[in-house]
Amino acid sequence: MIQNPAMTDPVTSLRSLLLEKSVRTGTFTLASGKTSDLYIDCRVTTMDSHGANLVGEVGWKVVKHYLAEHQLAVDAIGGMTMGADPISLAIGMTSARLDAGQALQVFTVRKEPKGHGRGKQIEGNFSAGNTVIVVDDVITTGGSTLKAIDAIEAEGGKVAFALVLVDREEGGREAIEARGVPVVALFRRSSLLE
Repeated sequence: MIQNPAMTDPVTSLRSLLLEKSVRTGTFTLASGKTSDLYIDCRVTTMDSHGANLVGEVGWKVVKHYLAEHQLAVDAIGGMTMGADPISLAIGMTSARLDAGQALQVFTVRKEPKGHGRGKQIEGNFSAGNTVIVVDDVITTGGSTLKAIDAIEAEGGKVAFALVLVDREEGGREAIEARGVPVVALFRRSSLLE
């Protein structure tokens, strides 16, 4: 069971909650088609009320530091539905609560453009010309993050960097960075399981 959050720092609490709720060992087939001895279902943590608060707090601290360090300004945060949705919303809400002047808008990228209405692939608070942070819950090959980047760029957005909750350290970071998009991971497989 996770320790009392008041007694530990938010990073330690989030790591403990991920290990408790989201990390499983065994033999699994991943979305990429690869087989792995590790499965990480971040949604169980990011859709937990305490987990969402921790993701918002830890994520916003990391984002704010990265923006300051690289002298960047961004308009919004979002990524491929559904893994990115609770992460983006938690960080956006925390940014509005703690730093209203830097509050991030939130958007989501559909897997395919909507087949009705305006036929949009990006929903929420996104406009052409926005500089954004693209989010993913877990990266393995980087495929879903790259698909989100493609959609954002096709709609006139610019991606400042990618923020991921867990980097499985299986080549995804390198694939995304080969596209010229830096990757910032809250946890790596090695640090999560150490």
